[in-house]
Amino acid sequence: MDLLALFHVESGTELAWVLVGFLAQVLFGGRFVLQWWRSEKAGESVVPVGFWWLSITGGALMLAYALYRMDPVFVLGQGLGLVVYLRNLALIRKAARRRA
Repeated sequence: MDLLALFHVESGTELAWVLVGFLAQVLFGGRFVLQWWRSEKAGESVVPVGFWWLSITGGALMLAYALYRMDPVFVLGQGLGLVVYLRNLALIRKAARRRA
Protein backbone atom coordinates (compact mmCIF):
# COMPACT_ATOMS: atom_id res chain seq x y z
CA MET A 1 0.00 0.00 0.00
CA ASP A 2 1.39 3.39 -1.04
CA LEU A 3 0.80 5.91 1.77
CA LEU A 4 1.49 8.88 -0.48
CA ALA A 5 -1.31 7.84 -2.82
CA LEU A 6 -3.62 6.88 0.04
CA PHE A 7 -3.38 10.37 1.57
CA HIS A 8 -3.21 12.20 -1.78
CA VAL A 9 0.19 13.75 -1.10
CA GLU A 10 3.30 13.95 -3.24
CA SER A 11 6.17 13.81 -0.76
CA GLY A 12 7.29 12.43 2.55
CA THR A 13 7.15 15.95 3.99
CA GLU A 14 3.50 16.33 3.03
CA LEU A 15 2.77 12.88 4.46
CA ALA A 16 4.44 13.87 7.74
CA TRP A 17 2.23 16.98 7.94
CA VAL A 18 -0.88 14.90 7.29
CA LEU A 19 0.16 12.61 10.14
CA VAL A 20 0.65 15.68 12.37
CA GLY A 21 -2.87 16.73 11.40
CA PHE A 22 -4.25 13.32 12.36
CA LEU A 23 -2.41 13.40 15.69
CA ALA A 24 -3.82 16.86 16.34
CA GLN A 25 -7.34 15.60 15.65
CA VAL A 26 -6.86 12.63 18.00
CA LEU A 27 -5.63 14.89 20.81
CA PHE A 28 -8.32 17.49 20.19
CA GLY A 29 -11.05 14.84 20.04
CA GLY A 30 -9.62 13.13 23.10
CA ARG A 31 -10.52 16.15 25.20
CA PHE A 32 -14.20 15.38 24.71
CA VAL A 33 -13.69 11.75 25.68
CA LEU A 34 -11.83 12.88 28.82
CA GLN A 35 -14.55 15.40 29.72
CA TRP A 36 -17.30 12.82 29.18
CA TRP A 37 -15.48 10.17 31.25
CA ARG A 38 -14.80 12.56 34.14
CA SER A 39 -18.40 13.83 34.05
CA GLU A 40 -19.78 10.29 34.15
CA LYS A 41 -17.47 9.50 37.05
CA ALA A 42 -18.59 12.62 38.95
CA GLY A 43 -22.27 12.23 38.09
CA GLU A 44 -22.37 15.83 36.80
CA SER A 45 -20.83 17.90 34.06
CA VAL A 46 -17.22 18.78 34.83
CA VAL A 47 -14.36 20.20 32.78
CA PRO A 48 -11.07 18.76 34.03
CA VAL A 49 -7.79 20.66 33.64
CA GLY A 50 -6.65 17.93 31.25
CA PHE A 51 -9.37 19.10 28.86
CA TRP A 52 -7.58 22.43 28.49
CA TRP A 53 -4.16 20.82 28.09
CA LEU A 54 -5.48 18.53 25.34
CA SER A 55 -7.13 21.59 23.76
CA ILE A 56 -3.84 23.50 23.75
CA THR A 57 -1.77 20.58 22.48
CA GLY A 58 -4.22 19.55 19.77
CA GLY A 59 -4.98 23.17 18.86
CA ALA A 60 -1.30 24.09 18.56
CA LEU A 61 -0.64 21.10 16.31
CA MET A 62 -3.68 21.95 14.21
CA LEU A 63 -2.50 25.56 13.98
CA ALA A 64 0.91 24.37 12.77
CA TYR A 65 -0.81 22.15 10.19
CA ALA A 66 -3.05 25.03 9.09
CA LEU A 67 -0.03 27.31 8.72
CA TYR A 68 1.71 24.67 6.62
CA ARG A 69 -1.40 24.36 4.45
CA MET A 70 -1.70 28.19 4.33
CA ASP A 71 -5.39 28.01 5.23
CA PRO A 72 -6.38 31.43 6.65
CA VAL A 73 -9.77 30.26 7.92
CA PHE A 74 -8.27 27.34 9.80
CA VAL A 75 -5.39 29.52 11.10
CA LEU A 76 -7.81 32.12 12.46
CA GLY A 77 -10.04 29.52 14.13
CA GLN A 78 -7.20 27.65 15.79
CA GLY A 79 -5.31 30.81 16.73
CA LEU A 80 -8.30 32.31 18.52
CA GLY A 81 -9.08 28.99 20.19
CA LEU A 82 -5.58 28.82 21.67
CA VAL A 83 -6.12 32.21 23.32
CA VAL A 84 -9.27 30.88 25.01
CA TYR A 85 -7.59 27.66 26.16
CA LEU A 86 -4.59 29.51 27.59
CA ARG A 87 -6.83 32.00 29.37
CA ASN A 88 -8.81 29.19 30.99
CA LEU A 89 -5.61 27.62 32.31
CA ALA A 90 -4.51 31.04 33.65
CA LEU A 91 -7.84 31.43 35.45
CA ILE A 92 -7.55 27.92 36.92
CA ARG A 93 -4.03 28.65 38.14
CA LYS A 94 -5.14 31.99 39.64
CA ALA A 95 -8.02 30.30 41.50
CA ALA A 96 -5.67 27.60 42.83
CA ARG A 97 -3.28 30.25 44.19
CA ARG A 98 -6.16 32.03 45.92
CA ARG A 99 -7.23 28.78 47.59
CA ALA A 100 -3.67 28.02 48.76
